[in-house]
Amino acid sequence: MPKIKAEKKCRPHTAIAKQGITFNKNFGQHILKNPLIITSMVEKAALRPTDTVLEIGPGTGNMTMKLLEDVKQVVACEIDPRLVAELQKRVQTTPYQKKLQILIGDVLKTELPYFSVCVANIPYQISSPLVFKLLLHRPTFRCAVLMFQKEFAERLVAKPGDKLYCRLSINTQLLARVDMLMKVGKNNFRPPPKVESAVVRIEPRSDPPAISYTEWDGLTRIAFLRKNKTLGGAFRQNVVLAMLEKNYKLHCSLHNKEVPQDFKIKEKVEGILTRLGAEQKRARMMDIDDFLALLQAFSDEGIHFS
Repeated sequence: MPKIKAEKKCRPHTAIAKQGITFNKNFGQHILKNPLIITSMVEKAALRPTDTVLEIGPGTGNMTMKLLEDVKQVVACEIDPRLVAELQKRVQTTPYQKKLQILIGDVLKTELPYFSVCVANIPYQISSPLVFKLLLHRPTFRCAVLMFQKEFAERLVAKPGDKLYCRLSINTQLLARVDMLMKVGKNNFRPPPKVESAVVRIEPRSDPPAISYTEWDGLTRIAFLRKNKTLGGAFRQNVVLAMLEKNYKLHCSLHNKEVPQDFKIKEKVEGILTRLGAEQKRARMMDIDDFLALLQAFSDEGIHFS
């Protein structure tokens, strides 16, 4: 009879074990336990004594305590009241108590205060909406050093022609410079996640393009729906042509322009693509400048994507 391998037990975080707290998978709770990685993330943020740092999902406070040593204030956003209580206990009666502000709730639904830097081990299921919430926050922050699922991080930094290049890549890089800092194995967390992780540095652009981001998003959504398909093929889809025709007629109505009797949206779209030499291009090979030129050409002809 084959031997049954005993299940490997992980030693729980001492403070958590005393309270009998179990981590909630629905909140993506994987506590970063390796102090070397925490220190490295804090160092990569190049913190200043005057900084106000936003931390999302502080958990038991391992990163929070390190941040409090170096900055003026830490704003920690935590959805789990049990971990809020743990964090409060950890700073109680220490010099750091007055430097810590805790926001209780879902960060995606919370109005964020001013912060100059963001350092966090992000709950992976909110990665995409959170990145854009941060990038659209005003006033803009100096930089963010964030832990993501490895594949998500690779998509953020992917370039035209890369296998993982997608809408996420180009939409993020339109607004920020993104650099991969390091890869982090599963065993650096408790409990270990099912996927590998990576840390990226996001630095918002000081002069983002003066465009409508809803228009940009509508254009890239069409182009990347099947990123290996040519733009000519993507824009010939009936549902796309119907949407563009509706928007064009609305544009004409708002600007008191008459729609020609023989108007055909398909011919107009094909004309724009041909004029730009873009009909045979594929989204996976196009960079930001290619899409900006395309957006401008459509806009000049009164064709909109939102």
